[in-house]
Amino acid sequence: MKIVRTDRELETPRIDAELRRRGELVLLPEGVDEATLAAAVADADLLLMCYTPVTARVIDAATRLKAIVKYGVGIDAIDIPAAIARGIPVVNIPEYAEETVAEGAFALMIALLKGLVPLDRQMQRAGWAWPTERWRGRDLAGRTVGILGLGRIGRSFARMAGQGFRARVIACDPQVSSERMAALGVGKVDLATLLAEADVLSLHCTLNDTTRHIIGAAELATMKPGALLINSSRGGLVDEAALVAALLEGRIAGAGLDVFASEPLALAGHAISPLFGLENVLMLPHLTFYTEEAMERLERETLERCDEALSGQPVLVKSGDPRLRAQPKGVVFA
Repeated sequence: MKIVRTDRELETPRIDAELRRRGELVLLPEGVDEATLAAAVADADLLLMCYTPVTARVIDAATRLKAIVKYGVGIDAIDIPAAIARGIPVVNIPEYAEETVAEGAFALMIALLKGLVPLDRQMQRAGWAWPTERWRGRDLAGRTVGILGLGRIGRSFARMAGQGFRARVIACDPQVSSERMAALGVGKVDLATLLAEADVLSLHCTLNDTTRHIIGAAELATMKPGALLINSSRGGLVDEAALVAALLEGRIAGAGLDVFASEPLALAGHAISPLFGLENVLMLPHLTFYTEEAMERLERETLERCDEALSGQPVLVKSGDPRLRAQPKGVVFA
């Protein structure tokens, strides 16, 4: 067996050790070019990826590939129609970090509301801060938290904000009924209402052709001047140029970002670079998923999917994403 895993910077020691028991394991870096990846998978039995694009050219080069395993959630970097055309199953690991990412998004929100980053910087500089207007934070209780996308992670975030901190929670998700939202303590609204009423807007929807840049200049312009934007889902959901402009011009109060349209970032020369150093912007390196517990779940389930593929069994698809559910063969649905 030959197995290729891209994005070797994301350390998965258990996956690597177990796959080496099954055959030859080739590790490729994040950002590997299309031609190199195509050459590597030409005689591979299995491809594991996290961030690296898997294009139609790569898929067409893979003459004996049994499956493409995304060891993570988002599948927008995989040309799934090309894989279906070749009869190559595609699977992700959708459940491993539901609570984990929701906790990370929640931490970003609390840190911004309480001004923890500038307070820490002040303590590092001066050793103390007196209770002047500059340091005044905001409560979450009683504020309106808006959620765009009420899937697994969005529901966890809603529970934390509403049941945990007594915020009013509203959400926009055409796939979730008003009755289902009400049972979760969430009010169903349309996008315009969500943008207009939210004190905090947290993004938890998948990235596809209909959601790319769903938050753009027009949407940012309708948000409250005191609103915060939290994005721990996918960078492409936001028009980053419009977001940078809104933050630099003070049209929204702040942002907590863990994901970006182009990763990794750079201190200069990147679309997001102007946000470095701003006290009302908190940026993480796409690591809200990265905890001991979540990685244990990710490695275990990834190996389960790999073993299914390598043994010729149908690969278990747990995701409800219609792109994965459209696969006609080689998979079984949970």
